Amino acid sequence: MDRRSFAAAGAAALALGLTRAKAQGRPPFVFTAIPDQDEARLVERFTKVATILEDKLGLPVRYVPVKSYPAAVTAFTNNQVQLAWFGGFTGVQARRAVPGSQAIAQGAEDVTFKSYMIANAKTGLARSAELPKGIAGKSFTFGARASTSGRVMPEYFLRKAFGKAPDEIFSRVGFSGDHSRTIQLVQSGAFEVGVLDYSVWDLDSKAGKVDVKEVGVIWESPTFPDYQWTVRGDADTAYGAGFTEKLRAALIAIEDPTVLGYFGRSQFIAAKNADYAPIEEVAKATDLLN
Repeated sequence: MDRRSFAAAGAAALALGLTRAKAQGRPPFVFTAIPDQDEARLVERFTKVATILEDKLGLPVRYVPVKSYPAAVTAFTNNQVQLAWFGGFTGVQARRAVPGSQAIAQGAEDVTFKSYMIANAKTGLARSAELPKGIAGKSFTFGARASTSGRVMPEYFLRKAFGKAPDEIFSRVGFSGDHSRTIQLVQSGAFEVGVLDYSVWDLDSKAGKVDVKEVGVIWESPTFPDYQWTVRGDADTAYGAGFTEKLRAALIAIEDPTVLGYFGRSQFIAAKNADYAPIEEVAKATDLLN
């Protein structure tokens, strides 16, 4: 079978599956994720997750990519997706928008997550146990505006250390949009300093995308809770009693090292909304959550 025929067969199979699901009175199950990395990597990662969930849940499952963090929250709020892989802050936003929604699983590493601050080698900034005061006056990029590890928590730590807002600390402040892009911008010298999800730094380093002669980690933040799978509160009504727990069990049961490796996680574990109370408190304190 050639590539075109294979694609056509796959599309037909998906359409048939969706038709059967509707005929059974259950809508297809759709999920998304915040676009925190290279899009090709995300599609590969979440397509595999969709296949696993489809097998475990016994109904068609689709992954739908979105273009921004707010778009992921909006899709969840509007019931265009029923499940999402959110960061800590976007998860809080989504659960506030859709009462009854639950954080059901997280990576084992998400309990004590952290950010890395990185700097272009030409700045001369060296790694420090304390947030380096030498970053003041430099150009600086966050990741996405709603990123927990790329903006919300780093801004909190910056305000705590300097007693000022970021635009008062740095000569120029930008938002790269995603963690991989932050690395590229600092590595190229477009920005002198940036901050990002430590796991993306590790994944991109292993993939040979980081030139350690041009960019390096200068500070590691205190830990905080971050990513999680959040499901809508009406999932059991739409898909049957006990569906939420069945979904949680399916996510926690993922053991494929390749799939887990895409996430930079060792395993998924159970999560609950209360785990993310610290993120909500920080977001309120920094006026990022209305």
